[in-house]
Order: sequence, then structure tokens, then C-alpha cells
Amino acid sequence: MSTDLQELLDSNKSWAADTEARQPGFFTSLLKQQTPQYLWIGCADSRVPANDLVNLLPGELFVHRNVANVVVHSDLNCLSVMQFAVDALKVKHIIVVGHSNCGGVKSALLDARVGLVDNWLRHVQDVRNHHQEWLDQLQPDQRVNALCELNVLEQARNACQTTVVQDAWARGQEVVVHGWVYGLHNGLLEDLAITAAAADQVGPAFAKALSAVKQRYEQARFTQLSAQT
Repeated sequence: MSTDLQELLDSNKSWAADTEARQPGFFTSLLKQQTPQYLWIGCADSRVPANDLVNLLPGELFVHRNVANVVVHSDLNCLSVMQFAVDALKVKHIIVVGHSNCGGVKSALLDARVGLVDNWLRHVQDVRNHHQEWLDQLQPDQRVNALCELNVLEQARNACQTTVVQDAWARGQEVVVHGWVYGLHNGLLEDLAITAAAADQVGPAFAKALSAVKQRYEQARFTQLSAQT
């Protein structure tokens, strides 16, 4: 087993050289103040590289990641990132991004014991518990991805309810919150349409997006059951 990670350092040198050859002056341009328009709050899963998925360069996307893309009002790490992004960088869009077949969401759904992270995933279990009756109506193979999408909706709503976003809206600053989900199976991002640009838009946007998610999964369940009969 390598102990010095020289292969990563060598890869970095190759990447830096290739990047500079393709775009001379690229790195010196990054010395200027970053001015991203977007804050991405996503899952820490290594299969979901934020910049790559939206084809943005370094400096164009401000990123915060944690297990299962959770936004809770007691997480000073996430809140600090949001506050710096909104107040200092003046980002215009906050995008909460989940992904299909999320391991954290699956653990929360099944009450699997993993370790310390179980305490963190209690937030996702709260989402599961709130929607448990509806989730139980779905086919077992639908439930993980359905909860992934429900979790995005709930965390996007949480983002809207933070003091950071609420204060920005109160002073008339342009900040739009979105909720997306990424498909590991096809590489595509899907807008779940929980989009809010003001405090009075949050409730209606959440209700509409939740209804759309449930309708889509119920239709899929009906189609699946029909195919089996």
C-alpha cells in the first residue's frame, strides 16, 4: 500500500500542466476574487462531482457537501458556508442536490446501523417518518429513490427557512433556492421544481413539488403493477 500518495501528486502535476497548456493563464486568473453565481449543497458521495456535472470551472461554483445533502439549522458548518456565499459572494442561486441510490438515505430508510453517522442520518429518518405511510405504499425497489427526492424537498425547504436566506430576502437580495436530484444511472440532473425566490413562495413551491413527486411515483407503481398482471 502506498503511504505517500505520490500517484495523486503526479496526477495533479499532469492535470495542472494540461490545464495551463489548454488555457494559458488559467491559474493566475483564479487569483482574482471568486465570483460564483451558484451555491451547490450536495451529498459527499464521490460519484457526484459537482463542478463536472454542470460543466463549470473552478471559481464558478461554491460547494458544500455532507452525507445525504442535509441542511439543518444546528449545523454551523453548512450555515457558515451559506452565509459566506450569500453575504460575501452574493450568489444568486442555492441548489440542494440529492442523488439516486444514496447510501445515507438507504441506511436511514432501513434503520441500518453504520456508526457515528447514524446520528446525522436521524435528520433523514425524520423525513422518512413524516412520509412513512406513503412510502409504505410504494414497491420496495422504489422507496430509496423516492426518499432521496423527498429528502431534497425537505432540505431545500430547510435552506429557505434559514436566517441566512430569510434575511437576504428581507433586505431585497436576489436569492433563489432550488432542489435537484442526480441520476447515477444516467448522469442527468432533474429539477424537482421546489423553486423559491421569496418567503411567501416557499410553502406553495414545496406543496406543488411534493405533489408532483408523489404523483410520478404512484404512476410508476401503477404501471409496474399493471405489467405484472
